[in-house]
Amino acid sequence: MSEKKKSIVLTGGSRGIGHATAVRFWKSGWRVITCARQAFPKDHPGYVAPENHVQIDLGDKEAFADGIEEIRERLAGSALNALVNNAATSPKGDSGQRLGSIETDIDLWHHVFQVNFFSPVLLARGLIKELEKGRGSIVNITSIAGSRVHPFAGSAYATSKAALSALTREMAADFGKYGIRVNAIAPGEIDTSILSPGTEELVKHIPLSRIGEPEEVADMIYYLCSEKSSYVTGAEIHVNGGQHV
Repeated sequence: MSEKKKSIVLTGGSRGIGHATAVRFWKSGWRVITCARQAFPKDHPGYVAPENHVQIDLGDKEAFADGIEEIRERLAGSALNALVNNAATSPKGDSGQRLGSIETDIDLWHHVFQVNFFSPVLLARGLIKELEKGRGSIVNITSIAGSRVHPFAGSAYATSKAALSALTREMAADFGKYGIRVNAIAPGEIDTSILSPGTEELVKHIPLSRIGEPEEVADMIYYLCSEKSSYVTGAEIHVNGGQHV
């Protein structure tokens, strides 16, 4: 199958790592289908066309099935070669402070897990036939916060990412029989609009002594969706300049 015929479904593609990922695949000739809460934007980036955008609120479990069905309609029976679960929510307090396990409201905790943890597996299950047809690759975006207490990421976000890491292994075992690979990428401090004040202090403890670029994460996502990683599944790759060591 030529690169031009390949398709990717990407959540959270409007900024940061998601935007860089969409551009990376689009420039390589892939059809990029984006999923977002918002309708198709008037000031849309060049890599997105109206027919390649699906409005779906990943936090609304009642409307989720309809969103998956719309994605399948857009694919029109064609193969799906990649599913990248990048969308996530990381709520903060009223003054932007980290929300710990004591003060996080339980309803907010449920919402975070719906977006960050349940939506990846629900999308994969809903699109399994198309992924099987394309011998597809699923990439879940976890986080360095999933393996340690982070000064900025709250408890709900961190535990949802830790759960997503474990889910990646489970999915790799379950989806492998359909020829579908499942891996995860755990970014560290990446230069996006969601960086918190004080991140510069963390850089002092990163072996490579710098913040990562969204394109560096996007390149790794692309690798995991390419045939060059055809025997890689169940892995979680750290893209953090050595911050995890």
